[in-house]
Amino acid sequence: MKRNPWRIFVDAVMRMSATRANYWSELGVDGVLCVLLLVLGWQRHAGGPLTALLAIGLGLFAFSFIEYFFHRWMFHTRVPLFAQGHDQHHARPLGYDSLPFFLPPAVLLALAGVFVLLMPTGFALLLAGAITFGYIVYGLSHFIIHHVRFRQPLLRRWAAAHHVHHYHPESNFGVTTPLWDVLLGTRYVRQPRSR
Repeated sequence: MKRNPWRIFVDAVMRMSATRANYWSELGVDGVLCVLLLVLGWQRHAGGPLTALLAIGLGLFAFSFIEYFFHRWMFHTRVPLFAQGHDQHHARPLGYDSLPFFLPPAVLLALAGVFVLLMPTGFALLLAGAITFGYIVYGLSHFIIHHVRFRQPLLRRWAAAHHVHHYHPESNFGVTTPLWDVLLGTRYVRQPRSR
């Protein structure tokens, strides 16, 4: 029986996405893209330092929602590209399951292109660079939460909030911040034991 070439490609990408090499390649490619966007944005920014900082702040704020949105409404759905890899992560939290290394930079570049069409180039590139930086921080934070045992109480609570998500997958979608979980009512609240 002949297999569908598309299915063969998808299976190969899924296998590759679960490798350590893919995980660290993505981090490297994203890091280069982030620096490139921020440097070019800074060079082309026509406004002053305050508007540059505004673009970076808006980008980080926007990413906090993007993180929540994808985790809640894309990774916990039936969209195979997202759900299959995320289901593997829930089954094996210490694994290296991630998106294919080429997908996030392609999406981030497309987003930067849309921003350049809608706003001044420098501001747009700084905004996209900050979103890319947020994505890198998210990826590293998520990795660290699963691979490091913290001793400092604040860091332990931060990591515990994500670990709770693995036992209560309908809550705690934010990894880097609980902001959107609090605002949208998905923050896990421990129920008191009944006597």
